[in-house]
Amino acid sequence: MTQNVPSFPELLNGCRRSAVHLEMRDSYAVDYEKSGFTAWRDGFRHDPADRASWWRPWLDLISETVSRGVVVRRARIVSEPVSEYTRFLHSFTFTNVAAGEQVRWLARRRASDLCLPGNDFWVFDGQLVRFNHFTGDGASGGGEMRDEPDVVKLCTSAFEAVWERATPHEEYQV
Repeated sequence: MTQNVPSFPELLNGCRRSAVHLEMRDSYAVDYEKSGFTAWRDGFRHDPADRASWWRPWLDLISETVSRGVVVRRARIVSEPVSEYTRFLHSFTFTNVAAGEQVRWLARRRASDLCLPGNDFWVFDGQLVRFNHFTGDGASGGGEMRDEPDVVKLCTSAFEAVWERATPHEEYQV
């Protein structure tokens, strides 16, 4: 089945109230992060005081979305001790927070009794779900849009259950 999956700018620009994102993998191998991950491994760390060096189009999009009154939240379920990739993500999550996104982290063992979908997802305005599919090695496998009420309800309730248990980024230690 071929499906037209709108871009994130299209989805976020159409958002009016909320956008929530649940990430459940311990490692991603998406192309746009490869050079950043390599640099991080080599010792590079973003300087919070040098915003120009780390501000990028994604953060502009989040900032613009939040400035319209849309609440943007991201929750990450992670194995502990955390993976090297999770340490990498954590090291620059302050950039997401600076853009206005709220971020929380949940240890995987604290999610064992939660009903979770099989894939990472976004829920836009409590009405539309975008699943993010990944290959076994963490590369992007494309997106899938769903709007069936049962799917939206599952994803919304899963996100809220994770959010309730998760630790705010500022308090989470890796």
